[in-house]
Amino acid sequence: MKSACSKVVWTMSLLCVSVAALASPEAATKHTPPQEPAGFIAGGVIGGLAAGPIGAVIGAGIGTWLGSRVHRAGEATQAEAMVAALQTETLALQSEKSALQSEKSDLKETNRALTARLDQLSHSVDAADEDASKVLDGLQGDVLFRTGSADISPEMARGIAGLAAAVAKSPALKVRVDGYADARGGVDTNLKLSAARANAVRDLFLAAGVSEAALEINAYGKSLSVADDDDGYALERRVRLTLKAEGPAAVAKTQ
Repeated sequence: MKSACSKVVWTMSLLCVSVAALASPEAATKHTPPQEPAGFIAGGVIGGLAAGPIGAVIGAGIGTWLGSRVHRAGEATQAEAMVAALQTETLALQSEKSALQSEKSDLKETNRALTARLDQLSHSVDAADEDASKVLDGLQGDVLFRTGSADISPEMARGIAGLAAAVAKSPALKVRVDGYADARGGVDTNLKLSAARANAVRDLFLAAGVSEAALEINAYGKSLSVADDDDGYALERRVRLTLKAEGPAAVAKTQ
């Protein structure tokens, strides 16, 4: 009986000390994991009832250790979730990067073909030693752009400059420059973007000596967009050039 009472007294004393320690200002500022004090108290109580003062001390130690393990396991789960989220975000960024690289490669290849055609036409004008309007009348081609951009690649700029030099040789040639954008984005934003693309091409013609009177500039934004996938959008981010001979040169060609 005396032994049992002693166990109870030791256990209650340990419980009081534990509660007092947890309630102290120092304990509140150490951010102790909630599982550790709970395990300390539970282990102390069980140990005290089972084996007296020594059992209380051992039980409190085991309870604290178990509480710490539970807390660390919870932190590990959160860390794993964060790692998984970061891996998913990384994969998404890699996929977006690959798509942009593919788009850039496709645009470069398409613009290279147009540049080659422009060079060929310029050589034809020089070799024919005749009015450029007879060779270039009816020419139509697209200059493609990257998403949200009005920049012209150096290679394409050289091709347009060659064409503009040929146009400058014939006052009868008129150039229509139509700027477009794909369906993504706001109406005003896309209208300004299509105008910037058309103006970028216009500036190359002006720099080559083509008069402003020979140029017709239009910007349509996304108003004529009909695409619904990335491949279609790529073809709508463009400036379309249309060359037409007017006056005597046009009449001579139709005879």
